[in-house]
Amino acid sequence: MADQVALRVIRKISEVPRDHWDRLAGDSTPFLKWDWLDSLEQSGCVNEKTGWVPHHIVVENGAALVAACPMYLKLHSMGEFVFDYEWAEAAQRAGIQYYPKMLVGVPFTPVTGQRFLTAPGEDRSDLIRFMGQALAKIAADNKISSVHVNFCLSEERDALASVGFLPRNGIQYHWQNRRFTCFDDYLGSFRSDRRNKVKRERREVNQRGITIRAYEGAELTQKHLRTMYRLYKGHVDRLYYGRQYLTPEFFDDLHQRFAANLCLMLAERDGKFIAGTFNVRDDRAMYGRYWGCSEEHPFLHFNVCYYSAIEHSIQLGLERFEAGAGGSFKQLRGLDPEHTTSVHYFVDGKFRRAVERFLEQERELIRRKRDMQLEHSQLKREPQEP
Repeated sequence: MADQVALRVIRKISEVPRDHWDRLAGDSTPFLKWDWLDSLEQSGCVNEKTGWVPHHIVVENGAALVAACPMYLKLHSMGEFVFDYEWAEAAQRAGIQYYPKMLVGVPFTPVTGQRFLTAPGEDRSDLIRFMGQALAKIAADNKISSVHVNFCLSEERDALASVGFLPRNGIQYHWQNRRFTCFDDYLGSFRSDRRNKVKRERREVNQRGITIRAYEGAELTQKHLRTMYRLYKGHVDRLYYGRQYLTPEFFDDLHQRFAANLCLMLAERDGKFIAGTFNVRDDRAMYGRYWGCSEEHPFLHFNVCYYSAIEHSIQLGLERFEAGAGGSFKQLRGLDPEHTTSVHYFVDGKFRRAVERFLEQERELIRRKRDMQLEHSQLKREPQEP
């Protein structure tokens, strides 16, 4: 690492020029783009009041930005989707103040992608280790309990493990495009009993006079985004455990700044939008994020959230559809389990060793769970290459 390389903490993403940050982000997921992160800050989704205080890391070599990561000082564990509530309770019993903690990731977004952005031509592994060591030192120097890097890439996991971070596995359910050219190809990938059930679920919605279509890019209007916000908020308000993470200003801002990466699936009945999902996409994948409805109909959720998104992904030639965290019922719709990765650093040595023992056991349980679920996949096995 060159002597002139320096690391500093910034309190808002706008302290870095948009093109400089996006140059580092490259072809990562849309959630790592400057516009997405800045919209979260400008719209009030991310601030001290919501418990997400930006402390982004930037690394400069002279005047050149060579690396960065989105980092937040967290005052709670909500909106992360890598659940550590048991760790927080154990820390409290041990007399350790768990919060605030440091989190590298994208708020409210359980999507795997780069967490450490590096400039082309730089030694990426070296920079990741450098930032990991700096994060651990910042935590220790400021009496912060821990550092968490959520939904990172395997190369980032390996680099951070070499400097003391503990790896953790999870499971999500993803749809993979098996060279499908139409929705019937997707149906044909199912075992016969599940294929018939999917057809019935689609038919039920059609018979109720409900149509579902995608709105994206230049076709999106502010009315579409505000409709989606109302559906999203209504869904959150009806759930006793619901958390409203996003503001109406965020939806308005994304319409102005991010429409090229948005895809809304909206269901219409009698001239009125009654349900929808908020999706983000790039040229490779669709990412399902938020759902809401104003009317209840059998199988409406599955049709809007999964079948229509998958059909649209096939039309676009996308590689996969990621439907977000949780929900083993997604496997019944052809989304099989995939591993996700996070890494965690704890300042207190005794607490760290206890978590390490837990993670060793949990990783084996996660591996067995995924193997078992794959054995019960609703999809026909693809023929092996000779």
